[in-house]
Amino acid sequence: MIPLWSFPLACAAGNTFVLKPSERTPGAAMMLANLARQAGLPDGVLNVVHGTKDTVDFICDDPRVKAISFVGSDAAGTYIHGRGTKNGKRVQANLGAKNHAAIMPDADRAATVRAVAGAAFGAAGQRCMAISAAVFVGSSRDFIPDIVEEGRKLKVGRGFDEGVDVGPLISPQAKERVEKIVAEAVENDGSTLLLDGRGISVGGGCESGNFVGPTVLGNVSPSSVAYREEIFGPVLVCLEVETLDDAIALINANPHGNGCAIFTRNGACARKFAHEIDVGQVGVNVPIPVPLPFFSFTGSRGSFRGDVHFYGKQGVQFYTQIKTVTSNWQYDGANLGGATMPVLGKK
Repeated sequence: MIPLWSFPLACAAGNTFVLKPSERTPGAAMMLANLARQAGLPDGVLNVVHGTKDTVDFICDDPRVKAISFVGSDAAGTYIHGRGTKNGKRVQANLGAKNHAAIMPDADRAATVRAVAGAAFGAAGQRCMAISAAVFVGSSRDFIPDIVEEGRKLKVGRGFDEGVDVGPLISPQAKERVEKIVAEAVENDGSTLLLDGRGISVGGGCESGNFVGPTVLGNVSPSSVAYREEIFGPVLVCLEVETLDDAIALINANPHGNGCAIFTRNGACARKFAHEIDVGQVGVNVPIPVPLPFFSFTGSRGSFRGDVHFYGKQGVQFYTQIKTVTSNWQYDGANLGGATMPVLGKK
């Protein structure tokens, strides 16, 4: 999905494009490049390079590269934005996230439970728009056992196997980090482990795979490591507040502003939430509010570096440069005036 936010618009706007996928997941980028070639994109328009920091530094430093799009972690995005802009490049960088779902007591219970579970555990939580923090307002805390049960029913396994809902994490290091954060939240921060996906058994020769099952932490405080960190795994942290104002204040206090959602049947609550929340993308009964392609991806605050967003109208603006041409055509018998600026008070 991420490369498709950038290279189609860049190429359509008349640019050539250098695509550097993550060194951990290069396969999809190569498939897209092959499809682009089959579709008739000329050689040299879309180029794929592989590597780690040296390749990134080359892109940031080479003067032939005029603009950089990046999606990834806070640390990498801040580094790329700083180095790229220092070299005079236009840079857009989508960074980390902590996306919240505010759940009102009047929300459709069954639909909300399914939506939150899917947004939290789908793709094993490895997406920047995953709902990783659920904020239960008032009596909506009664939804928590249902979400736990929904997570318990999901099948963990190899992504190509029939009926699998949750695949593996990207690396052993990612698995270790997720499990470490969960353990620290329970042992040090007072969180309650409502559903434990650690140590899950997956057969078919994948016993040593990077699998973590759906995990739910209750009684989570804003100071907990499980809330402060972007876990990037199938872990949902549950926070409880008394009012919608409390939920808005909690979400706005988080440094990230990628996306959030509210689940309610009350239009006034939804309107208040949408207007007062300081987050770039808001869903109303929509768990992952990624905009359609003709809008722009408008993550904000700690989730974005730059001034022009991805795809949509702003994406076109990012990949084009405005040029202003001022003309003065003199012809016989005409006096169109000079081409210099007039001086006030003089004729």
